[in-house]
Amino acid sequence: MANNNQHKDLAYYMALPYTIQIRPMNDESGHYFFATVAELDGCQSDGDTFAEAYESVREAMEGYLSVKLEYGDPIPEPPGEDQFSGKFNVRVPKSLHRQLSERAAAENVSLNQYCLYKLSK
Repeated sequence: MANNNQHKDLAYYMALPYTIQIRPMNDESGHYFFATVAELDGCQSDGDTFAEAYESVREAMEGYLSVKLEYGDPIPEPPGEDQFSGKFNVRVPKSLHRQLSERAAAENVSLNQYCLYKLSK
């Protein structure tokens, strides 16, 4: 989600809980760690170690965010807890619906409670 960054500075964005993904790589370049920031398209870096990749991608984030701020471009922010309602709909085959309903009844709980239990395992 893009936000109006009019009154937000680099420190504000750097403190947000962006999703940093670091993966070990083995390819023609050798063994290294590749880091990306899920919410910041194209923001990536690498390092010889996990820690180096993390520090390197944090530096890349500073540069990425600084340019966006300089040009007044929208900056995506990571989703907050308030963006999740706790509800979602799932379509399942009738046979699975029946099986889940029967198992919920056998446990003497609602279908919703049974599904929540199964999903949280």
